[in-house]
Amino acid sequence: MSKQPKYRQVADALRREIVNGSFDQDRRLPSESELSARFDASRNTVRSGLALLVSEGLITSSQGLGYEVRSHEVFKLNASRFENLDFPQNGDAYNTDVTNAGRRPHQTFRVEMLPAPAEIAEHLKIEVGSKTVLRFCHRYVDDVPWSTQATYYPAWLIEKSPRLAEPGDIEEGTTRYLAARGIEQIGYFDEISTRMPTPDESRLLEVGAGVPVLLWTRTGYSVARPIRCTVTTFRGDLNQMNYEIGDLSGRDENK
Repeated sequence: MSKQPKYRQVADALRREIVNGSFDQDRRLPSESELSARFDASRNTVRSGLALLVSEGLITSSQGLGYEVRSHEVFKLNASRFENLDFPQNGDAYNTDVTNAGRRPHQTFRVEMLPAPAEIAEHLKIEVGSKTVLRFCHRYVDDVPWSTQATYYPAWLIEKSPRLAEPGDIEEGTTRYLAARGIEQIGYFDEISTRMPTPDESRLLEVGAGVPVLLWTRTGYSVARPIRCTVTTFRGDLNQMNYEIGDLSGRDENK
C-alpha cells in the first residue's frame, strides 16, 4: 500500500497518463466528481492533486471549464546551425528556425544601455560596470512563451554598428548585421546549465513551480576579441537542444 498522501497518488496516476499520451486526442480531464469516484477520494483531495499538476505546468484550469492538459509540443533547436552564416536564413536565426519547423514566431524587444554585470564583463573581457548595450527579446512559438534572450554588446561596437543601440528588431539578425559592418563572428563558446526559474522568469515564460529553465550562454568572438554575450533562458518543458559535430553523413535518413 502506498505511503504517499492520497492527493499525490491522484497526481501521480494522472501524470503517468498525461505523459503516456492518454489525453492526446481530447485534452480535457474528467470532472472533479468523476475523479473522486475513480480514486475513491474526496473532492478536496482530488482538487489538491490537480493543483499539484497545475503547479508543474502539466494542466491548466479554467473557471467553469474544468481542467485541460497543456499542449507540450517540444521545439528542437539545432544549436550548431543557430546564427551560422553558412546556412540560408529568412530573417534572423530565431525566425528562420521557427518558420522552417512549420510554426509561428513572435517576439518583443527592449534595448537599453546598462553597466556590465560582473559575469557579463568577464565574458566580454571588459571592466565591471563598463557601458554595454542590452538587447532583450521575449520570444514565442505559436503564441506560447518559448524563451527570453539577453544579449550584451560592448560599448566600443556602437560607433561601428549604431543599429545595435536602436530600439526594435534588426531584421537580418545582429550576427549578419555585424558581419556586413566588417565585424565577423568567427567562433563562439557555449555554456549550458539548468536551474529553477526566478519569479520574473516564471512570469515571462508562464511556467509552473516545478518546471526548470535551461540557460544557454553563448559568447561570440571576432578575430581580436569577444563581441557579444548572449544568455538565452528556455522553459525546460518545451525545448530540446542538439549539436552537429563532425561528419554525420551516416545519419542521413534518406540513405
